[in-house]
Amino acid sequence: MKRIVVFCGSSLGFNPIYKEAAVALGNYFANNRIGLVYGGGKIGMMGILADSILAHNGEVIGVIPKLLEKEEVVHAGVEEMIVCKKMSERKVIMSKLIDGYITLPGGFGTLDELFEALTLGQLHIEQKPIGLLNVNGFFDAILMQLDKMVEEGYLKQVNRNMLLVASSVEELMLKMNNYKAPEITHVINKVIR
Repeated sequence: MKRIVVFCGSSLGFNPIYKEAAVALGNYFANNRIGLVYGGGKIGMMGILADSILAHNGEVIGVIPKLLEKEEVVHAGVEEMIVCKKMSERKVIMSKLIDGYITLPGGFGTLDELFEALTLGQLHIEQKPIGLLNVNGFFDAILMQLDKMVEEGYLKQVNRNMLLVASSVEELMLKMNNYKAPEITHVINKVIR
């Protein structure tokens, strides 16, 4: 994979283990020449991730909506900063630039981006790997909810399996590099064509 978008928080959270995970992921990207596409911020998990890659002269592309393009938010050290009009446009631009998705801890925006990527995969609009770095069990409750959705008949197991989960960067990248998208079903094929 040449470029991966990383969804993560504009806050650091309370536990330093999450910051350490962002640094580890950034170092992995830099050491393996994987470009980062991200939300363009200098604060929180986003800033830590970008800084760790920039420190190794790695590729970082920020995509930020005009409403967030403020001095206290935007990362001035990122050479390639794409400014868009809307949050929804940001996700489309990101999707066109990347080969896969990774999610780190974050809040509402992070989950919104993750679930949109999963929906695109479920509808076969995209076939890119979608990884979840489950540091310190941060996403355990969400993973339990996804399993409940399968159990209750609201989510097919094949679509649940699209979400690649690991607690270490190396394990997650191995899963992402070996990912094979689910085959398109006849029902989906008729709906989207």
